[in-house]
Amino acid sequence: MLPNLKLGLDRRTGLNRFLTSWKSSDDPGAGNFSHRINPEGSPQLFLYEGQVPKWRAGHWNGIRWSGMPRMKRGLIFNVSFVNNENEISIEWGVANGSILARLVVNESGSVQLLTWHEDQGRWDEFWFAPKDQCDNYGICGSNGNCVLNDDEFDCTCLPGYRPKSPQKWYLKDESDGCVRKNQTALCRNGEGFVEVANVKAPDASVARVLANLDLKACKDECLRNCSCTAYASLGVTEGSGCLTWYGDLLDTRVFIEGGQSLYMRVDALELAQYANKRKDLLARKGILVIMILSVATAVSSVVLFSYCLVRRQKRLSQNGQHEMFICSSSTLPDDHPREKELDRSGSDPHLPFFDIDTIVEATDNFSNKLGEGGFGSVYKGQLSNGQEIAVKRLSKQSGQGIKEFMNEVQKQLLDWKKRFEIIFGVARGVLYLHQDSRLKIIHRDLKASNILLDASMEPKISDFGLAKLFMEHQIEAITKQVVGTYGYMSPECAMDGLYSVKSDVFSYGVLILEIISGKKNTEYGKESPSLNLIGNVWKLWREGKGLDIVDYSLLEHSYPCEEILRCIQIGLLCIQEHPADRPAMLEVVFMLGNETSLPPPKKPAFVFRTQNGQESLITRGEVCSINDCTITMIEGR
Repeated sequence: MLPNLKLGLDRRTGLNRFLTSWKSSDDPGAGNFSHRINPEGSPQLFLYEGQVPKWRAGHWNGIRWSGMPRMKRGLIFNVSFVNNENEISIEWGVANGSILARLVVNESGSVQLLTWHEDQGRWDEFWFAPKDQCDNYGICGSNGNCVLNDDEFDCTCLPGYRPKSPQKWYLKDESDGCVRKNQTALCRNGEGFVEVANVKAPDASVARVLANLDLKACKDECLRNCSCTAYASLGVTEGSGCLTWYGDLLDTRVFIEGGQSLYMRVDALELAQYANKRKDLLARKGILVIMILSVATAVSSVVLFSYCLVRRQKRLSQNGQHEMFICSSSTLPDDHPREKELDRSGSDPHLPFFDIDTIVEATDNFSNKLGEGGFGSVYKGQLSNGQEIAVKRLSKQSGQGIKEFMNEVQKQLLDWKKRFEIIFGVARGVLYLHQDSRLKIIHRDLKASNILLDASMEPKISDFGLAKLFMEHQIEAITKQVVGTYGYMSPECAMDGLYSVKSDVFSYGVLILEIISGKKNTEYGKESPSLNLIGNVWKLWREGKGLDIVDYSLLEHSYPCEEILRCIQIGLLCIQEHPADRPAMLEVVFMLGNETSLPPPKKPAFVFRTQNGQESLITRGEVCSINDCTITMIEGR
């Protein structure tokens, strides 16, 4: 069992454990940088240059340092924080004893967490700080707030403040910080608080800790003291205490996600201005919510029974009727008088079909319109039993087919945040199969259609019909009957019948790229230089155009470019041609859950076209389908 790393102060003996840098890369003498806990106020972890703060991890919020929103516990490292009358300490341990890790402060002024890769014979950077310009301590001066936009930072003043030196501020010199707009109207004169969301709370070494107070009690306490300038929650759970500040605020920054709320004291005028802005925003949101609810009602119903849309379209086309699709969230009871309205011939009883007369009656001749999309209008309807339904009527002018219609219905529910949750959730599921279950399980048919989403859009791995059990120390196996799905099978499995955990890793890599692009690996036509998604992604990645593969439906909203590029790179690492080059699922979870540096991917296994239109890679005699069905290859070895 490897020893844990512990930093902090023993109050009884005065012993203070901390890390220092070397003087240089070849001089192990004590350097000028140190990584230590500051016990003042609410204890925080700092990186110092001499005695000057260089980076601050924030206060401990019960599960992590508040300035490290991506810090996760229990996946790779066990982290424990102690703050009592005997000591203030932070202790790290490795959850998996096979992993070697070390925390260092280098001579250039960076904290690094390194992990050892045995197969590559080197230490790789798993995490480091500071990461960006907003991580530099106090970069926006007193009462400033740092915002990162596309790798460039901007400084803003916190609510109730203005730049101290407007001219220098305009010239991007924000070192003087911000000062109060009105110094005389903050004491029992109608003042209040404005919320600043998703931030790293200011330096807590000068804050006052109020234990066991909820936010309302903390607000009242701060309001009673005219010197109190701001307050924030201490922990992530209700009633876990709060922090209050009584002067200038230092080192506040905005996170894209994972930050906390800071409540700033402002005068009555500023409070009124923010209240008006909020009213305007809520009014706009109200209109948007009405639209979203209307569309969501239609979309959610349609998504639940998307299969029936395909069947209905074919049937209506054969009968020469108007193209129209309808789905409801439940079927009618068997003894209902309108049961004859359902056409169940050759269909699943849970997928009801309705004739045109029923639809016209239910929608009051299409009079209750919910919204409109690229395919036509969506109408609200009600069957005779009171069941509400949503009807989508395809426009003859749309020029689009059933495939595009299906894409429109499902993709709108999958923003980038949800897609990343699915990517991460599947990774944890496969890791469980490979490592944490009682027996090692190789799924062998990991693909999009075998990932089911529950009502909360949480991914579940399904269909274990082709799965194989490995003994504890078994690494790989060979099969005479090669099975899998076209587009997801690893090359060693398709060509030689050889499968292992790395076969599942390959399939998972394909799945990542499909989730990001919204396209199947086998969806490319004859006009494309690549026969599949893998070939196209590899080409664009080498050209520095990785983001060109992002699903067009994500382009309507802002999305984190760096995180998406990181996921693309992880996907490419998973589909490298040689199994030994691919990461294990434990490493994949590592990489997804933390901002460690990633190795460059090697050439993946894919098929592409040459200039004369010939395939550059020809597989052996195989019987396979290019659809979504599982295949069996006859001649494996």
